[in-house]
Amino acid sequence: MIKKNSLLFLVFLVFSITSLAQKNTFLISTIADSLKQNANAVIRLNQIDILITSQENMKITTNRIVSVYNEKGMGAIDASEGYDKRTKVTSIEATVFDENGKEIKRIKRKDFRDQCVIDGSTLFSDNRTLFLNYTPTQYPFTIVYTSEIETSNTAFIPRWYPLSDYNVSLEKSILNVNCPVDLGFKKKEINFSNFKVRKNTDTTNQLNYELVGVVAQKPEDYSISNLIFPNLMMGLEKFHLEGVNGYAKDWKEFGKWYSDDILAGTTELPEETKTKIKSLVGDEKDIVKKAKIVYQYVQSKSRYVSIQVGIGGWKPMLASDVDRVGYGDCKALTNYTKALLDVVGVSSYNTLLYGDPTKTNIESDFVAMQGNHMILCIPQNDKNIFLECTSQDSPFGYQGTFTDDRDVLVVKSDGGEIVRTTIYEDKDNTQISHGSYTISPTGDFTGKINILSSGTQYNKKSQIPSVLPHQKESYYKEYWDNINNLKIEKVNFVNDKEKVQLTEELALSATNYGVITNGRMLFEVNAYNHTSGNVKRIRNRKTPFEIQRGYVDKDEIAIELPVHFVIEFLPTNFELITKFGEYKTEIIKKNNSSLLYKRTMFLKKGLYSNKEYDDFRLFMEQIEKNDNSKIILIPNP
Repeated sequence: MIKKNSLLFLVFLVFSITSLAQKNTFLISTIADSLKQNANAVIRLNQIDILITSQENMKITTNRIVSVYNEKGMGAIDASEGYDKRTKVTSIEATVFDENGKEIKRIKRKDFRDQCVIDGSTLFSDNRTLFLNYTPTQYPFTIVYTSEIETSNTAFIPRWYPLSDYNVSLEKSILNVNCPVDLGFKKKEINFSNFKVRKNTDTTNQLNYELVGVVAQKPEDYSISNLIFPNLMMGLEKFHLEGVNGYAKDWKEFGKWYSDDILAGTTELPEETKTKIKSLVGDEKDIVKKAKIVYQYVQSKSRYVSIQVGIGGWKPMLASDVDRVGYGDCKALTNYTKALLDVVGVSSYNTLLYGDPTKTNIESDFVAMQGNHMILCIPQNDKNIFLECTSQDSPFGYQGTFTDDRDVLVVKSDGGEIVRTTIYEDKDNTQISHGSYTISPTGDFTGKINILSSGTQYNKKSQIPSVLPHQKESYYKEYWDNINNLKIEKVNFVNDKEKVQLTEELALSATNYGVITNGRMLFEVNAYNHTSGNVKRIRNRKTPFEIQRGYVDKDEIAIELPVHFVIEFLPTNFELITKFGEYKTEIIKKNNSSLLYKRTMFLKKGLYSNKEYDDFRLFMEQIEKNDNSKIILIPNP
C-alpha cells in the first residue's frame, strides 16, 4: 500500500511539474527582454519531427508555440497544413492562452477552415488546406499549435526554416529527422554562418539540429531575404512522387527520370493539328523562323490556367488535350509548344525553374525536386532561346523579370542539365526619352514626350497598353507625381515585338507647374524622370544589399520658357561617378527663351557589403537632390 501511494505521488509530482513548466512557457513575462526588441511575435518553440520509414512513406509532426504581440505578428503563427489524395492530415489542433498563461480557447480540427487551394487563374485543383482562422480579442497572447501529416510523396521534404521572417524572434527551434540509410538522404545548409545552429546529431540516417535565442531581424532596404535567413534543404536519392518512384543521384539521372517517367507519352497530337502546323510553317527552313510561327500559333490558340490535380503539379496535361480545350498551365502549354515544334523538326526541351521577380536559382549543387514553373528551351548555335508559353503577348524569345538571369534545369531525354537563362545586361535595360514642354506666363505646363523602353524596362512597361483607360491615367499620375494637377491629353503605344521595344507617346498638361512667389517663378527643370523614393538611412546596417537589375535612362527635353520672363538662376551641370553607377545632367541655353535639358542615369547591378550601404545611400541622395533642381525666372524688366 505504501509503494502504491508512493507511485501515485510520483506520477502526480511529475504531472504537476510538467504542467507548471508548460504554464510557464505560455507566460509572456518569461520572454527575455532581448527577444522583445523589434519583435511583433516570439516563436517560443518550433519543433519539426520528420520520420521517413520508406521510399513511399513520410510523417511530419509539428509542435509550434508562438507569442503574438500585435496584428503584424499574426503571420508568425503559421498554423496550416496542405493535403490531397496522397497526403493526409492525421491530427491538427491549437490552444490559445492569455499573457498570464490562462487558457482562452481550444481549437479542434473541425474548427480549422478547410478550403481548396485555388486562385483566380486555377481552373481546378484537388489540393486543399486546413488553416487556423483565429481572430484575437486581446494582445499579447500565446498559441500552441500541433499537427501531424502523413504522405507517400517523399520527393518533397519541407525545408527547415528555424526563423523565416523579419520582426520575429526565436527562443528555440528544433529539427529531428530519421530516415533509412538506403534511401540516400542528403541536405544542404544555407545561410548558417551567421547563426549558431547546433548539430547534436548528424549521421547518414539521423539529424538533430537546434537553434536558440535569435533576436528579431529588422528589414533593411535592398536586402534579399533568401541571402539572410538560415534554412536547410533536404532530399532523397530514392524518392516517390504520386505513384512514381524517382531517382536523383545527379542532375543527369534526375533529368532522365523526369523525361522517361513523367514527360514520356505526353506529346502526341491529332493528325489534323500536325497537318495544320506543317501548313503554317510551309517551306520555311530557318529554325528560329519556324519556332516563331509555332509560338505565335500557341499564343493565338491557348490561354493560361492553373491545373493542380495529383501528379498534375509536375506531369503536364496531354498535348492532345491542350489542343482540344485551348488552355493549360505552364507545364501543359510548354509541353504543347514542344509537341508542335517536334512536328516541324525543331528540337526543344522542358525547363524547370523558380519563377519570381526576385531572381531565385535552382540550387545546382543540390539534386532534388526544385522549381515552381516551366518554360521551353530551344538550343540555337551554342545559345539558348527561352519561351514563356503562358503569355499570349510576350515577344518570341523574350524573358521578363519573372524568369531572367537564373540557374534552371533543362530536361533532355538523356538527362538533366543546369543552364543560365537570358541575362539582360545593365546597358541593354534602357529607357530613352525625347520630349518637350512649355511654361506659360501663369506657370501652366503643356508637354509631349516619347519614351522608348527595352530590356527589363520593356517588361515594366509592356502591360500598360492593355489596361483600362482609367488605369492608364492612374499609372501616369503616379509616375509623374511631381507634376501637380496633371492631365493626360493623349496617349499612344507602339509595341515592336521584333525589336522588343515599347514606345509611349504622350501629350499632357498641368496648371501651376511653375510657382510664382514675390514676382519670381520657380519650377523643376526635370519634369519627366525623377528618381523615385529615398534610400533610408540605416544605422549599423547588418546585411549585404543587392541591386538585382541595372539600367540606363537617357532623357533629352526641350524647354520653352514663358514670355516676359528671364532667367535669374539656372542649375549648374552635374556629374557623379561611383561604383554603383553614373549620373550626369546638362542644361544648354539655346537662346533667352529656349533650353535643352539632358540627363543620363546609369545604375549597376551587383551584390554589395553592408559597409558600402552608406555610400550607395549618398549616391542616390545626390541624384534625388539634383533631380529636384529648380530654375528661377524673374519678369523681364
